[in-house]
Amino acid sequence: MERRLYVLAACAFIVAAVLGSAWITGQFTTPAVDRIDGYVSELAARDQPWTRLFRVSDALSGLACLFGVALVPRVAREWPGWLALAAYGLLTFVAGLFPLDCAALSDPACAQRAMSPGHLIHTLAGALGTLAVLAAMVLLSSRWRSWVSWLFTWLTLAATLLTAGALADGHGVGLAHRAQLTMIAVWLVYLAVHLLIADGVTAGLATGLTAGFVAGHTAGLAVGGPTGGPVGGGAVVGADPGGDAAAGHGRPHVVEQGAGPAVLITAGPAGAWFHWDAVAGELARSHRVIRFDRPGLGLSPCSPAAPSLYAEVARLAALAPAHPERVTLIAHGVSCWHAEAFARTHPLCAAKLVLVDPACAVTRRRCALAANAGRWLPALAGTWGATVLARLAGPAAHRLLTGGPDPRGVYRMGKVPLTVAGEWLARRDMAADLRRIRAEKPFPDVPVTVISAGTSTKTGQEDGPQGGVAISPEIGPEIGPAISPQISPQIGAEISTAAEDDCHERLARYLRAKLVRLPGTGRQIHLENPASIVDAVLGGQGGGLAPCRNG
Repeated sequence: MERRLYVLAACAFIVAAVLGSAWITGQFTTPAVDRIDGYVSELAARDQPWTRLFRVSDALSGLACLFGVALVPRVAREWPGWLALAAYGLLTFVAGLFPLDCAALSDPACAQRAMSPGHLIHTLAGALGTLAVLAAMVLLSSRWRSWVSWLFTWLTLAATLLTAGALADGHGVGLAHRAQLTMIAVWLVYLAVHLLIADGVTAGLATGLTAGFVAGHTAGLAVGGPTGGPVGGGAVVGADPGGDAAAGHGRPHVVEQGAGPAVLITAGPAGAWFHWDAVAGELARSHRVIRFDRPGLGLSPCSPAAPSLYAEVARLAALAPAHPERVTLIAHGVSCWHAEAFARTHPLCAAKLVLVDPACAVTRRRCALAANAGRWLPALAGTWGATVLARLAGPAAHRLLTGGPDPRGVYRMGKVPLTVAGEWLARRDMAADLRRIRAEKPFPDVPVTVISAGTSTKTGQEDGPQGGVAISPEIGPEIGPAISPQISPQIGAEISTAAEDDCHERLARYLRAKLVRLPGTGRQIHLENPASIVDAVLGGQGGGLAPCRNG
């Protein structure tokens, strides 16, 4: 997919160059604009016959340039050049939105008129856009060290100086300005060719890194850590320092803390290891607590593959301790599906399950469109567009969802929002795979606790273990049909929460689990009420020694 991104980015820059050169045809369709002494942008002036055509061409050229920059895979120390090029695209778009009032140099009467704010905005945007594209040329040429890029840069700079000199002299502005725009368009085409060549050079490297990523997830883990040392007497396992940050391949980030029976924590959607500090710190007094970040989240690099239930089950199996030790699993949200599937496929490896606010596996058909979109997201996670999105929205979104700051700055990384979107798109496929596993694999005889952040008035009530009527494996603990759109949002939210309460009850009954209701707690139970999770793990000690083999 990364190779396709290079191709798409190159195509976007070529489109920007072509649209930005629409003035060539305007020489013949708008004879009122002086070819020698008139600005090219006068073709799009409000009083010219083809103003809409050239305004749309300029605006689309700017958007194509922005789109190309957003799709370029991020390379270290090249960000100033790409930022300058993005500024050029934005300013070109603005210049297309606010055209000149009239042909400022070709029409002598134009100078006698009072200029509108749009006219002034166009003039300012044009001047700043020229400075931005020159800065992009210089900065990127200095990084690439290409004499061809430097040649186009110097020619564009010379044409710009000629344009300024002609403007001061009052003659020849049109010729110099057309030469300047021609060199900018040629440089954009060169930029596209450079990306395609760079893609060809790095294709073999990317293939090797992908193979290394897969090996890193199935083989050992490199000892290191975000702070360079052990935590609580345990080991901190970090991303492979030999991996490629831009390509996003390497080993997952794992934190081990404490000693004793093993507890493996898998976070919910968009979760990171540090969200579970309170739970892990308390459990580490008597347990060996293992936390990890799924690919693309926290400090773990991206995976070249889309998320899947079977991949997450394999990840849990790789992180679980070796036999004869069993592991207690703590899962949150959609990760509860991973934990249940792990218990069914590895029945003698699970000691206990603690399912925190589990997601409801609603019966829906697989979506081919979502699957196809999900395949693009791992590659998009390493682009400049994803980086900008994360820098602008990541910290605010994290504070909104968790109520606290991002101490590690992981939500400023471009991979995180794209990974969250990829996991959301994979939900239907994961739910379908879970239903298949439920039909094929019986649930082992292990204790399960379901912690629900519901609306029940029975504060802190513990129901269970749940017995009674059995539920068909094909159906499982799934909720009913969607809420009717005619219901008011407030009532609809209450019905939705009640449906989740019912879903959690069904799940507890289905797994013969103990149901713990915490109506005064939000969805982030591990942050708002970590003691309830600790009590669920310590109440009736799981773990110990027993033969562990796959079921």
